Amino acid sequence: MSPPCIESLTPAKAKLHLQLETDAEDMTGGKVQFTMVRVCLYDSPRGAANWHQLSEELVDMKRILLFTVGVVIWAGLLSGQNEEERYVPETDPLVLKNLEHWQDLKFGLLMHWGPYSQWGVVESWSICSEDEGWCRRKLPDYVEYKKEYEGLKKTFDPVNFDPSRWAKAARDAGMKYVVFTTKHHDGFCMFDSKYTDYKITSPDCPFHTNPGANVAKEVFDAFRKEGFLIGAYFSKPDWNSEYYWWPNFATPDRNVNYDPEQYPDRWNKFVEFTHNQITELMSDYGRIDILWLDGGWVAKKSQEEIQRAYLDLLSRSKSGFIKSRTVNQDIRMDELVAKCRQKQPGLIVVDRAVYGKNQNYLTPENRVPDKALPYPWESCITSGGGWSFTPNAKYMSARQAVHLLVDIVSKGGNLLLNIAPGPDGTWQPGAYDLLKEIGAWIQVNSEAVYGSRPIAPYKEGNVCMTRQNNANVFFLYLAGENESAIPREIRVSSHRPAEGAQVTVLGSNSNLPWKADGSGFVVTIPNDLRVHPPCRYAWTIKVSSVR
Repeated sequence: MSPPCIESLTPAKAKLHLQLETDAEDMTGGKVQFTMVRVCLYDSPRGAANWHQLSEELVDMKRILLFTVGVVIWAGLLSGQNEEERYVPETDPLVLKNLEHWQDLKFGLLMHWGPYSQWGVVESWSICSEDEGWCRRKLPDYVEYKKEYEGLKKTFDPVNFDPSRWAKAARDAGMKYVVFTTKHHDGFCMFDSKYTDYKITSPDCPFHTNPGANVAKEVFDAFRKEGFLIGAYFSKPDWNSEYYWWPNFATPDRNVNYDPEQYPDRWNKFVEFTHNQITELMSDYGRIDILWLDGGWVAKKSQEEIQRAYLDLLSRSKSGFIKSRTVNQDIRMDELVAKCRQKQPGLIVVDRAVYGKNQNYLTPENRVPDKALPYPWESCITSGGGWSFTPNAKYMSARQAVHLLVDIVSKGGNLLLNIAPGPDGTWQPGAYDLLKEIGAWIQVNSEAVYGSRPIAPYKEGNVCMTRQNNANVFFLYLAGENESAIPREIRVSSHRPAEGAQVTVLGSNSNLPWKADGSGFVVTIPNDLRVHPPCRYAWTIKVSSVR
């Protein structure tokens, strides 16, 4: 039965049906529809004298509803906005100088490692109660599983740990900086923190008697010796800390499991605990160049941000079930960064996925932006298996890795490639094989990579572009799957060599003939160079200057 129109009702009947139907488009073109919102007043004792008051109430209701519609639309707009479209520039001159240097390096190593490598499962996430297929537990009983997971500390004994071998392999691959997991979300410390017993140097961890038991220190020292910048990965959430996951309550999701505003003393203890652990890393582990903070949900959030987040979550949940809450978790980041930079002047801070001044560069995860970005950024990407150790992991091909690096560098970014050590402290042979092939390519083409900056249009078909401040421009031809010889001709339509410019292939000193083609040019490759290219997977045309 359809409700009557409001015009057909009289004040005397005091019976009202209000139906409001509104459509709104979000950024992706999808529809958010609000339908059949009704206010029904039946058998009201109000008479005609109260009709004006009732009308005002209805107007207020409409205002509230329209505000709600607007908030949901705004939440949709924000959720549709990519992380790389929001950035707050740094102002500290020393940090800016270090960021510029970091952007020159282009290629880094990320390592996820902890007791979870013994099971070959995803790092930390299997003890999170969120219902996601990629982090489900092998046992049906969560409590029993978490107990067994935390017991992995007692069997973690990576006796073949040799960070100097990792550092040399990474150096030979052309990597220039390292980011190592000092602590992931599960709270297990790969460094000798005095603020927890859940660590690799704990007496009940068999590796604690090893001379290299303070793993983070050994990693940092070994890579620093090879000339690397040093990055400390640190998880802001700590699922082992009683001040984050209070044993008094269940743990429904990744977030703090109590209300920080209701229990401010407990929350302040967690903030102090976090500051203390990070200060340890900044004080006792030599020069640290990058503080790479993960767990972006641990952040200060306004009431408006929280409301938008929940409206967005509810708009995508038919049942009203929400896998992960949104909670204001103010960890006093500005204060923490100031403390860190007192210990480590010029420290680059990456408060991942938290919009604001403490995210000195952006970190799209396992993806590459589709365009060049006007600020510092880095794609962190797995090389094989997952972020953590996977038995018999299948690594990406060298061709995939080279093309990935070229694509990222041509857009002005850095590649942070993840390799996961195993439970015995070694890398799988596939990791070494991959790095060796990348290194062979880098040895020939480094001039087009390190210190380069993007040049529009960045890419034409399978030709990527970079430039150097000395006017050199590089056109990197990405070879096809079965393409082992350089094409006879390589065509570029957006740029043309300047008069008198030299055109060569990196790895060869021969000047190459070229001809103008519209606003671009075509370069001809000699047959001997074609069939005996200086490298595999991608070939670089160097032009000393362009018009």
